[in-house]
Amino acid sequence: MGQKIFLNAKESGFTLNRICCQLNETHFPWNNSVIIGLQPRGSQLASAIISRLERDFNIDKVQSGSLDSTFHRDDFRRRTEPIKANPNDMSVHIEGKRVILIDDVLYTGRSARAALDALGDYGRPLKVELCVLIDRRFSRELPIQPDYSGHRVDAIADERVKLEWSNNFSPKVLIENSSHAGKR
Repeated sequence: MGQKIFLNAKESGFTLNRICCQLNETHFPWNNSVIIGLQPRGSQLASAIISRLERDFNIDKVQSGSLDSTFHRDDFRRRTEPIKANPNDMSVHIEGKRVILIDDVLYTGRSARAALDALGDYGRPLKVELCVLIDRRFSRELPIQPDYSGHRVDAIADERVKLEWSNNFSPKVLIENSSHAGKR
């Protein structure tokens, strides 16, 4: 399996800063906006974004939660091995709020669709936006597009985009080449 670095930690840090600027321009003063990280990898990215917003933009407290959409996926019963859901932390109120769903990589769109279904179990937001660090734009199976994206990657079918977190603030983004790589 070959691996190449698409973004190093410093470059992804710049990308996260740009995403935070865009989010803050749209959502300031943050009193009617909620960030929801999609479990598991989107939650880690959401934490990094929230930390930057609170630190760099002097936001007192960004309302946030984490959501697992495992049992809302259209393929969860098609797998040979049993799947395990990650814990939800949806103690935040989303009714009538502007919700930003955060995920690491947008690939087929199926995870985002499942997240929209799962989010409906917690209320009816005023608006839902999607924020991803990496958009694999030519691999979409559903008509879902991000409102905010760090970078677009035109990876081929047997390549997998992966984030490696050395700290909570800036991941390294890798592209792995493997003929056995699963869909993401």
